[in-house]
Amino acid sequence: MRLLLPLILLGFIFTEIYLLIALGQRYGIWLLVYLVLVGYLGLQLIRGEKQLMSAKMMETFKTGGNPVKSMMGSARNFIAGIFLMIPGVITDVIAVIFLLIPIKQPKVNPTGESYQTDQTGYEGSFKDAHQQPANDDIIEGEYTEVKDSDDNRLDK
Repeated sequence: MRLLLPLILLGFIFTEIYLLIALGQRYGIWLLVYLVLVGYLGLQLIRGEKQLMSAKMMETFKTGGNPVKSMMGSARNFIAGIFLMIPGVITDVIAVIFLLIPIKQPKVNPTGESYQTDQTGYEGSFKDAHQQPANDDIIEGEYTEVKDSDDNRLDK
């Protein structure tokens, strides 16, 4: 049982290398172009997530959301970026699967206006930061003002 995880990892590495050799023999230079392009995209994903991580956390704190969801979304993107940077087709498929996992989190606009989530909690539509939410706690009714006279007071 202790050797199961290392054997799986070793099998994964050999499968990845075999697949790279087979695809390299079949497609040649195009495989190299693909690997360089995907590695660059993974690097850009990590850089972009690093820049937006603190903004997402601040937006989550500002809206009173759950910071763990924001951290999970950032961690998911970091892991996907690392998998994209590792040369191989299987790791790229794993990275795409990571990126397709939906995590509920608010969108962040770097200009200072905020993105809000819709009713489903997933990344939703843009709303103006100055727009006030509707107040549904209003009770409508009529009233008449009654003036107290000196003889109706209870504190005599």
